[in-house]
Amino acid sequence: MTPPFRRAGPDLLVAVKVTPKAASDAVDGIRAGPDGTSVLAIRVRAAPEGGRANAAVEALLAAALRLPKSAVAVVSGAGSRTKRVAVRGGADLSDADLAAAFAGRPDAGKT
Repeated sequence: MTPPFRRAGPDLLVAVKVTPKAASDAVDGIRAGPDGTSVLAIRVRAAPEGGRANAAVEALLAAALRLPKSAVAVVSGAGSRTKRVAVRGGADLSDADLAAAFAGRPDAGKT
C-alpha cells in the first residue's frame, strides 16, 4: 500500500478519512480508502458542524506530528469525511517520524 501522504515542495499533503462524533480523539493508522488508495484514519469527538471537526483534525494531526496548530490546515474536503490536509514545512519530516505519528495507538478505541 502506498503511503497516504506526498511531499509537495516544502509541504506535506495527507489524505485523511475522518470519523466525527467519536468517543475519543485518535489517529487510528493507515487504512485502505474507499477507492483503494491509502488514507490516514482519524477519529475526533467534535461534531461536523461549523468547522469544529475540521479544527479538531488539524489540532490532532499537529499534536501527532509535534508541530504548531498553525502548520496544519484542511485544504480540500472540508464538508466531507475524506479530506486532504496540508502540513506546512512537513516535507522536512523523515519517513520514520511520519510512520511513528501515523501508526495509530495501541489503545485506539478506548476512552
